[in-house]
Amino acid sequence: MLQNPSSKYRPFPPVQFAERQWPNRVITAPPIWMSTDLRDGNQALFEPMNAEHKLRLFKTLCEIGFKEIEVAFPSASQTDFDFVRRLIEEQRIPDDVSIEVLSHAREPLIRRTVESLKGARRAIVHIVNATSKPFRELVLAMSKAEVLELAVSAVRLVKQLAADHPETEWVLEYSLETFTATELDFAVEICDAVSAAWGATPGNKIILNLPSSVEVTTPNVYADQIEWMHRHIARRDSVILSVHPHNDRGTAVAAAELAVMAGADRVEGCLFGNGERTGNVDIVTLALNLYTQGIAPGLDFSDIDAVARTFEQCTQLPIHPRHPYVGDLVFTAFSGSHQDAIKKGFAAQQPDSAWNVPYLPFDPADLGRSYDSVIRINSQSGKGGIAHLLESQYGVVLPRRLQVEFSGVVQQHTDNHGGEISAAELWRLFSRTYLDTVNPVRYVEHHLFEHGSGQGLRLTLEINGAVHPLAGEGNGPIDAAVHALQSVITNFKVRDYQEHAMSRNADARACAFIAMTQADDHREYYGVGIDTNIVTASIKALVSGINRLAISAG
Repeated sequence: MLQNPSSKYRPFPPVQFAERQWPNRVITAPPIWMSTDLRDGNQALFEPMNAEHKLRLFKTLCEIGFKEIEVAFPSASQTDFDFVRRLIEEQRIPDDVSIEVLSHAREPLIRRTVESLKGARRAIVHIVNATSKPFRELVLAMSKAEVLELAVSAVRLVKQLAADHPETEWVLEYSLETFTATELDFAVEICDAVSAAWGATPGNKIILNLPSSVEVTTPNVYADQIEWMHRHIARRDSVILSVHPHNDRGTAVAAAELAVMAGADRVEGCLFGNGERTGNVDIVTLALNLYTQGIAPGLDFSDIDAVARTFEQCTQLPIHPRHPYVGDLVFTAFSGSHQDAIKKGFAAQQPDSAWNVPYLPFDPADLGRSYDSVIRINSQSGKGGIAHLLESQYGVVLPRRLQVEFSGVVQQHTDNHGGEISAAELWRLFSRTYLDTVNPVRYVEHHLFEHGSGQGLRLTLEINGAVHPLAGEGNGPIDAAVHALQSVITNFKVRDYQEHAMSRNADARACAFIAMTQADDHREYYGVGIDTNIVTASIKALVSGINRLAISAG
């Protein structure tokens, strides 16, 4: 049993900020996106990507539409340094894409970092140092003044080294590592000192990154911190305010959304949030959240399956089947009530109207996903899902009462066999139950003829292995067939008849449904017949219904 947490953990104090405005704001435009899949994401892998995998993922990130991509930590390893050089020397960076590299605020590391970027068209040098009290006291053994000087000295060095390479457009990003645990007055003091040292102007902006390096607060407290900084930092028109939320509390997406409402201009994260520990913010989820609110995110996820497969192959990390928007099962409903609602929503959805399908807040087609897997059948499924699959996959539109009847057949099958039943298996079960029944009666052939004001029918059946030629007359072919059958089988009544074409083609097959009861039993049983000829389909449905009655009686 967990111990009393109050003796071990302390709640993070709220920001005393009555002037907050972010709760009343809505997001109306996407932030600047920065992918750190190749740096933060790569550092989080049990086996870092090799150069070929990094190149492949870099190409995918460019194709998606990222304009800023953090590609490496070049002072950390020769592998990372060589990767940056390869991107530049092999001219693999699109003209509208800026690469970014990370360095700690130490002179040898900064020099190595800038060296890796020689010849780049535009480069973002990302300097980071920890600023919170626990790090100052427990890790760095430095005072506030020393931490401030460390940051300013690092920025001055980057500026000096950049001046030696005017062929490159240099951009500085400075991150207060552990910002969320840093005193806000000290955080703003560092930011102002850094932007002054860089000489930030509206034409030469500095990126100030305020990461939730370790998520220690609820998202609303992070939003308060961001808005407080947004309102208090100097040279705000010369600053791109950036956030890098991690996911230790599982709320990185919410924190990022609220941070943008609070004044953040830029969001850093990985495609599927695979940063250190529990990950960082999931950019796919964040971007598509905007999309569902009618905001073009500026990133192209119209073929999300291709993006997901590339990510999995490059990182060796699986994407959870219920991952928002992307998981293989995220648009899949097994629940019977969900399936019924989705089926009705699809039936009512008009091509040019606003998306309004229950349980599907997002149109799978927008991500290049088909509707084939939206409804899948297992023991939890109901008549709506079953009917949807038969209609969407095989063109059979089940009458309502037949949906109920067949769902019982499916339920018994899945209970007995367990697991999921595919659309093909569902069709085989439907055919075995309704279309392929030959005992005790098997249809052989029929011939229609005119008879007075109605029609006559000569019908050949095989009953219990013996051939029976029958004849009947009625006001139409179905009535005539019923009369013919009742000359040998007397204990049935037809309660309902429906038919429909299974497609709109000239050679479309017809599907007929006949609800029947036994003379001494009010329970209905359906027969189903399919044929290119509607009369033949109807007679087959009659035979199917009689066989269903016989099975129930047995």
